Amino acid sequence: MGMRADLGEESAKLQEPQPRRGRGRLRRSWLWLVVSKSFQAKVGLAVLLFFITIAILAPWIMPYDVHTPVGPPYEPPSWEHPLGLDDGGIDMVSLLIQGGRISLVVGFAATLVAMLIGGGIGIIAGYFGGRSDNILMRITDYFLVIPDLPLAIIVAAVWGASLSHLIFVIALLLWTTTARIVRAQVKSGRERVYVMRARSLGASDSRIIFRHVLPQIGPLLVATVVLTVAVAIFDETALTFLGLGDPTAITWGSIIEFAFLRTAISAGAWWAVIPAGLCVAFVIMGCFWFGRAIEDALNPRLNVSYLSPRTFRIRPLPDAEQESG
Repeated sequence: MGMRADLGEESAKLQEPQPRRGRGRLRRSWLWLVVSKSFQAKVGLAVLLFFITIAILAPWIMPYDVHTPVGPPYEPPSWEHPLGLDDGGIDMVSLLIQGGRISLVVGFAATLVAMLIGGGIGIIAGYFGGRSDNILMRITDYFLVIPDLPLAIIVAAVWGASLSHLIFVIALLLWTTTARIVRAQVKSGRERVYVMRARSLGASDSRIIFRHVLPQIGPLLVATVVLTVAVAIFDETALTFLGLGDPTAITWGSIIEFAFLRTAISAGAWWAVIPAGLCVAFVIMGCFWFGRAIEDALNPRLNVSYLSPRTFRIRPLPDAEQESG
C-alpha cells in the first residue's frame, strides 16, 4: 500500500503544470543572443550606448558653460579646445555634448509618440479587421501620400517653434510605417492556434492582445523603434536646420544652422559644422546597424542570397553533359 501511495503521489506531481522556465528565459534573452552573435549589432549598440551615456552625464562632463564665451570667434582647435570655438566663442565640445542630449531626447520622445499612435492603430486595425481596418488604413494611406517635408514645414510654421511641437510633428510623420508593420503582424498572429484556442475558451479581446499578440510582435517593435529613432533624429536635424526648431534649444541641427547662417564655411571654420554632422551620421548608422541586425535575426531569409557571384555558373544542357560523358 505504501508503494502504491508513493507512485500515486509521483504521478500527481508529474500531472501538475510545470512552469515554463525555458520559454520565459528565451523570451528575455533573445536580444542578448542577437547582440552576441552579430558583430553589426555589437557595433551599433556600442555607438548608441556611447552617445546615450554622454547625454546622461552631460551636466558633469561638459568642460565649459554653453552660454559663456571662452575665447575669440572661430578660434581653431587647440589643446585647450580640441574642436575649437564657434562664432560666439563657445567651446564646440560643450556645444556638441549639450546638443546631443537635446537631439536624443527629441528623437526618443518622437519615436515613443509615433510608436503609441502607430502601434495602437495597427493593433486595432489588424485584430478587429472589418470596418475598423478599412477606416484606419484609409487614414494611414492619406498620411502616406502627403509629402513629409512640406507637411512638417506647414505644421511647424502654424503651431510655432518649440521642442514639444517639433516632437509631435516628427511623430506625425513616422507613425504610418509602424501602423502598417504592426497591422500585418497582428493579422498573422490572430490566426495562430493558441489565439483561437484562447478565444474559444472565452478570453476577452484585451487579454488576447496583451497576453498573446503583443509578446509575438514585441521583437519586431524593438527593431522598428531603433530604426525610427534614426529617422526621428535626422528629421529633427533637418527641421531645425530649416529654422523650424526651438531657437532657444541647443541641438545638433541648431549648431549646423547657426554655423551656416554665420558664414562658418566661408571663414574656413570647418570645426563649427563637420563635428555636429558626424555626430548625427554616427547615431543614425548605429541605429541602422542595430535595427537591421534585429531584423535579420527575426527574418533569416533577409540574409539569404539566392544568386551569389562566386557560386553562380551556367549549367550545361543535358545533351552536352551526355556528349562530354
